[in-house]
Amino acid sequence: MEKNFQELKKLLQEVSDLEYAAGVLSWDQSTYMPVKGAAARGRQLATIGKLAHEKFTSPAIGNLLESLATYEDSMPYESTEASLIRLARKQYEKALRVPSSFVSKLYNHSSETYQVWTKARPENDFAAVLPYLEKTLEYSRELASFHPYEHIADPLIAEVDPGMKTAEIRNVFAQLRKELVPLVQAITEQADFDPACIHQPFAIQDQEAVCKDIVGKLGYDFERGRLDTTHHPFMTNFSIDDVRITTRYQENDLSDSLFSTIHEAGHALYELGVDSSLEGTPLASGTSSGVHESQSRLWENLVGRSLPFWEFYYPQLQKAFPEQLNNVSLTTFYRAINRVQRSLIRTDADEVTYNLHVIIRFDLELAMLEGKLAVRDLPEAWHARYKSDLGIQAPDDRDGVLQDIHWYMDTIGGSFQGYTLGNIMSAQFYDAALSSHPDIPQQISQGNFTVLHNWLQENIYQHGRKFSADEILQKATGSSLMIDPYIRYLKSKFGELYNLSL
Repeated sequence: MEKNFQELKKLLQEVSDLEYAAGVLSWDQSTYMPVKGAAARGRQLATIGKLAHEKFTSPAIGNLLESLATYEDSMPYESTEASLIRLARKQYEKALRVPSSFVSKLYNHSSETYQVWTKARPENDFAAVLPYLEKTLEYSRELASFHPYEHIADPLIAEVDPGMKTAEIRNVFAQLRKELVPLVQAITEQADFDPACIHQPFAIQDQEAVCKDIVGKLGYDFERGRLDTTHHPFMTNFSIDDVRITTRYQENDLSDSLFSTIHEAGHALYELGVDSSLEGTPLASGTSSGVHESQSRLWENLVGRSLPFWEFYYPQLQKAFPEQLNNVSLTTFYRAINRVQRSLIRTDADEVTYNLHVIIRFDLELAMLEGKLAVRDLPEAWHARYKSDLGIQAPDDRDGVLQDIHWYMDTIGGSFQGYTLGNIMSAQFYDAALSSHPDIPQQISQGNFTVLHNWLQENIYQHGRKFSADEILQKATGSSLMIDPYIRYLKSKFGELYNLSL
């Protein structure tokens, strides 16, 4: 049994190595690859994706998993051995349903579509990407068809948020929307905050230095990662000791780089915190999109946009930008970075309106998958939903349906729900951390993030994918997913900021 288990780990590590090699190529495509390398890169990714899929679905792995059933039963549920076999079996059975030829063509199509999108968005050219997006929808439906489901989106959601289904997410989102719409209305009726202080000229090289300094203080290890620029910020990892983040810079918007970088560092802290003994196995990663986003949003918002954080770091920011900020009070700056407004861009949205952006995308995904919305009609549907839900409309598709990378490098379905699930979980996790260590805000105000980081490491990071999202929530907070802590957090923070009794 032990020999078979070690052989399974060896084969899984080979699959992992192929997947990480594909990850390096994807990272390069999004950062440094010359534009004309796109065709070859798509072919290379398709080849590696096919090889990894064929290796993972080989009879050798299937036979080993079958032989290890009693071994799994003999081990404690929480052990690495039982967890690895349990997860590998689930992934194997799911992967077995998908032909390797399909995996190859999906990789190739995604790479082609991404390159078209990088040009189409700045040129406001939805027509250029339309045929690619129609093919993406076709492939997304085909991928779902390989699996049993209650709703066509269920298998696509399960790819990134295992255990979650369309009906459950719809229910959670309906509860959340019921709370958020009147909250947005109440806040936006108040006097607006002036954001001028963060919309001055800020030299890109100085922003780079500040962002690097901040995430280093939060605990990001530059000996195990690096910070680069890209069109749409992301985190990627090629091993537990190679976890990279990207960001973007706007000369006239300091907040974009600040919070994009902290957000991606939150993802990275999770991956860097996985127990090193899980390296090279399917366990060596975050457990779901929702839990992953809970960490990026926790560090970005509950820490990075908090008053205690800026009580610590604002004097240093003023030193970095004396001309722009020396005459700007902490209160003015804090209000500017937490300003609530009806906005067009999801990644720039404030904490209160952000989830409405996600819910719109989730609903549009479902409508396309259900055949109720044609891709050619997506821009019009997008504008209509923004008008009805947020009271605004983008002047073009660049800041409308073209703004997010997800549908242009992945499937349609499963792309967005994790962001809002993560927001909800972030408040649950932070509440639990505060229950154990009530002095965390005071420590943050002194630049000490160790206690919070250690709590997250102990309760979330180290486990990797040993437990499901719900199991992690139960262990760390004593509860399944619930919106109450998140709504309390929003009402408390923004009620105080806007002098409202919420």
